[in-house]
Amino acid sequence: MQTVASPLMPIAGHIDPVPVPRSLKPRADGRIDLLGLSKADLRMALETSQLEPKQAKLRAKQLWHWIYNRGVTDFSLMTDISKAMQPWLAQRFVISRPQVIEAQVSTDGTRKWLLRSDDGQDYEMVFIPDADRGTLCVSSQVGCTLNCRFCHTGTMRLVRNLESGEIVGQVMLARDALGEWPSTPEGRMLTNIVMMGMGEPLYNFDNVRDSLKIVMDGDGLALSKRRITLSTSGVVPMMARAGEEIGVNLAVSLHAVTKEVRDEIVPLNRKFGIEELLQACADYPGANNARRITFEYVMLKDKNDSDDDARELVRLIKQYKLPAKVNLIPFNPWPGAPYECSTPERIRAFQEIVFGAGISAPARTPRGRDIDAACGQLKTAAEKKSRAELDRLAEEKQAALG
Repeated sequence: MQTVASPLMPIAGHIDPVPVPRSLKPRADGRIDLLGLSKADLRMALETSQLEPKQAKLRAKQLWHWIYNRGVTDFSLMTDISKAMQPWLAQRFVISRPQVIEAQVSTDGTRKWLLRSDDGQDYEMVFIPDADRGTLCVSSQVGCTLNCRFCHTGTMRLVRNLESGEIVGQVMLARDALGEWPSTPEGRMLTNIVMMGMGEPLYNFDNVRDSLKIVMDGDGLALSKRRITLSTSGVVPMMARAGEEIGVNLAVSLHAVTKEVRDEIVPLNRKFGIEELLQACADYPGANNARRITFEYVMLKDKNDSDDDARELVRLIKQYKLPAKVNLIPFNPWPGAPYECSTPERIRAFQEIVFGAGISAPARTPRGRDIDAACGQLKTAAEKKSRAELDRLAEEKQAALG
């Protein structure tokens, strides 16, 4: 069989080929959403729309400022972009916000938004105001990969990961609602972000990393990495990457100190055990006494709240020489929940043992319970599941995780 040689590809020389950005998916109307694009991808989007490279560089810088420093979504309001250029941009691009389906305000000032994506998927975000800070709890997935048994979100099926723009969009929408444009560090109500909403952030690593880099960029939202906390249930293989590539504070959903109990309430423990998880915490880049790892510990009556549990928690933290603090979280009930909250007296006794060992252990005051916005209560669907259905869903998720 004779082989015919393929003609050689022409050499481009000094003429660069037209750059093609990766994963820039047009919306249904054919326009590209600029929200959530990195600076490089924003510039690339302009170049692939046939804007000359030098002009694309200038326009990308201007757009970044208007989007992330000014919060502007209308190209016609961008005063340093020519009137001829504004409609050109509007024909090809859009700067989106999540669709708000419902906004609720708790009696304690906590706000919760039910949001909907372009493909009709619902997710939630929560803003918690305090005297000295305002914290936005951001979701990373529609539903959840995991099935932590005390968590209402964990009873949902995972629908999909949120895209970078959908994650950043939550921060933008909160800034809109709080009237915090232009973006300046002084006088902000939104001072902190916690990746503790719906989903496991480390199972959506790329989008979480890319969105947080936008949030931390000094030319825009400019939120310090010291004011951002990423919470994981213990996806050990991704923890070092999170420290190296994102560099924000780490929180770990520990919730138990024995294999038996943690296997039950955080089934991911069957894949990555307590010892492996704590070693990953000890190795987390940048962890020190000034940037302690936070262990989240939900207080479940007669399950994980004994004096022995408290002493074992202290022992483990000291064994692995962890710069740590422990957040004691009163369990927030939801319909069909298999657990009850520890009594205030039991929480106080547990707390005193941990405090007595020199480890900070504040008991978190539940916020937003009346609108189901408290820790572990986020769930966009109101359907009720039987215990058998919950068990079957847990088994399916565990099998999918391996």
